[in-house]
Amino acid sequence: MFGILGGTFDPIHFGHLVLAEKAREAFQLEKVVVVPAAIPPHKIGEVTTEAQHRLRMVELAIEGNPWFEVSTVELEREGPSYSIDTIRELKEKYSDSETALIMGFDSLLELHSWKNYQSILEEAKIITAFRPGYPVISDGQQWPQFLKAYSHQILVLQAPLLDISSTWLRVELMYGRSIKYLVPDQVIDYINAKGLYRDL
Repeated sequence: MFGILGGTFDPIHFGHLVLAEKAREAFQLEKVVVVPAAIPPHKIGEVTTEAQHRLRMVELAIEGNPWFEVSTVELEREGPSYSIDTIRELKEKYSDSETALIMGFDSLLELHSWKNYQSILEEAKIITAFRPGYPVISDGQQWPQFLKAYSHQILVLQAPLLDISSTWLRVELMYGRSIKYLVPDQVIDYINAKGLYRDL
């Protein structure tokens, strides 16, 4: 089984990386494919950093981890990026392996608003971790109604999660504050070299 971790990664931070690494370890994933989004449908109209910078930050963040690789499948696709299309495209590439979509519990609760969410739940397992501030579901009967029929597809990850958001990091950077120990040093160096997030 291989994992897919998608997102805008604007910027990528240790919260993303810890989630991916602990999912890989817990469910013995062959690899984790990190997929920067081009135009996420739920963020159309929001200001995001150019794709080339977000891609480079991901490359720098996962450098040296033989289990992680980056995919530009969504950056190469025209129009909004839909997860179901990405899952199907990557499943073709790794046809001999099961697929798991890695996401935080907050994203899982919003899954019903995604395009073809039933197909996502049918074609891929979901690895999810409970984020701080969200109740831990231990009984299948407590799943939201739209997830109950697919609870067998959901793998719950027991792992410490870092409550870091890219939005908050962008604000910190805008005010010239330190993000050390929240983001890999190579990514911080790149942000500083390119002058990113200074004029939001």
